[in-house]
Amino acid sequence: MSHGAGLVRTTCSSGGGPGAGAGQPGARPSEGLLDPIYPRTYSALLKVAQMVTLLIAFICVRSSVWISYSAYSYFEVVTICNLIMILAFYLVHLFRLYRLLTCISWPLSELLHYLIATLLLLIASIVAASKSYSQSGLVAGAIFGFVATFLCLASIWMSYKISCVTQSADAAV
Repeated sequence: MSHGAGLVRTTCSSGGGPGAGAGQPGARPSEGLLDPIYPRTYSALLKVAQMVTLLIAFICVRSSVWISYSAYSYFEVVTICNLIMILAFYLVHLFRLYRLLTCISWPLSELLHYLIATLLLLIASIVAASKSYSQSGLVAGAIFGFVATFLCLASIWMSYKISCVTQSADAAV
């Protein structure tokens, strides 16, 4: 019983077909559990830059004296949740978990995550900037929040580009 031609799989990592050379002596080194090529891709470097920026924003706000508890607790929640989700997507691509969990459309889930997280991060950064009252740590946290928002916008563009281009190429074949 076949799944039919309606099944289109898109991945962001390069590699052969299913089971192509896995465990064979002449197999390519990119067929193991860990993807050695992924950490050098633009997508991975962008994820690392986002995680570092979000961590710096969180530390700046956490170590400052708060003026508005609700504004900065919201900022902390958004930055940490976004950091955890980006780390999860990084690990999914690094350990090739997308090959094991085929029931999830990873490019689509990453795109939706970035759409929602970028909007929440933009709102949190605007609120944090408006409530900073010139305290240097809070201003720095808001600035790093805006930088992370820009990096997330770049990820949206890359994720959308990869998803649509890959699906268009698969549909043409």
